[in-house]
Amino acid sequence: MNRITILDGGMGRELARMGAPFRQPEWSALALMEAPHYVGLAHDAFIAAGADVITANSYAIVPFHIGADRFRRDGAALAALAGQLARQSAGRASRPVRVAGSLPPTGGSYRPDLFDARHADTILATLVRGLEPYVDMWLAETQSLTNEIEAVRRALGEQSKPLWVSFTLRDQIDESGQPVLRSGQTLGEAVDAALSARAAAVLFNCSQPEVMGAAVAAVHSLVERAGARLPIGIYANAFPPQRDDAEANAELDELRGDLDPPGYLKWAEQWIALGAQIVGGCCGIGPSHIRALHDAVEAREAGDIGAGDEN
Repeated sequence: MNRITILDGGMGRELARMGAPFRQPEWSALALMEAPHYVGLAHDAFIAAGADVITANSYAIVPFHIGADRFRRDGAALAALAGQLARQSAGRASRPVRVAGSLPPTGGSYRPDLFDARHADTILATLVRGLEPYVDMWLAETQSLTNEIEAVRRALGEQSKPLWVSFTLRDQIDESGQPVLRSGQTLGEAVDAALSARAAAVLFNCSQPEVMGAAVAAVHSLVERAGARLPIGIYANAFPPQRDDAEANAELDELRGDLDPPGYLKWAEQWIALGAQIVGGCCGIGPSHIRALHDAVEAREAGDIGAGDEN
């Protein structure tokens, strides 16, 4: 049995719930700029809930959210602050907790049409420079397009810290019966991009729970056929279904009532049964969800160990 790694949940919604400064267009970057202690409190809450990996609050440190002038002036310093806050929270934990450096889509979430390689290289290099001293791994997340992964790999160069790549999926299964990236690219193309980028894990995030199980099953098969060993991870959001032309974080959407902690846990247990080894939450998934997931995984693993002792 492989141990399940528990990720944290959605930083933006948790900051808003805690009463941190929060608005568009800055989103989760606003607390980092105006009241960074809230960011540390959010990390602490996810660690207390049982997260094994917390993600530095660098997702919104891009020109799309904070403006081009502010990014040029403060981008690297804000990324460094995000990394430092996460590292401090991990250091306060009573058990080992790893820090992932978030490398977001550079043209806006769910917007593969806005990807520009030249601008992406500059933005990602700035984030990597600020985060690098503080993180244990890299998490390229909410990637809609395989070109985004190529840009991430260029920004990271030959450094040896593990890279996890996480794609976002359309909320509907296409006519082939398989999920597809928001760009329309196939899961096969996503796996090829992850392998080419020397990824240490492939994940899917910020999509409906309903499409995640099919993604786990399909990617498990694709990875096996490639002769690779690549852990699969899932962290879904709690949004209602989104239009194909929707933009994530355009507004503070209502959350699905059926995705409370017990409801979300039912989905997570399905993903684990299908082979997911890394599980957490994205937008709208808070510490109470992570606590339910952690407790269920602990109980599952204790049961497996007990069964092994009897044989």
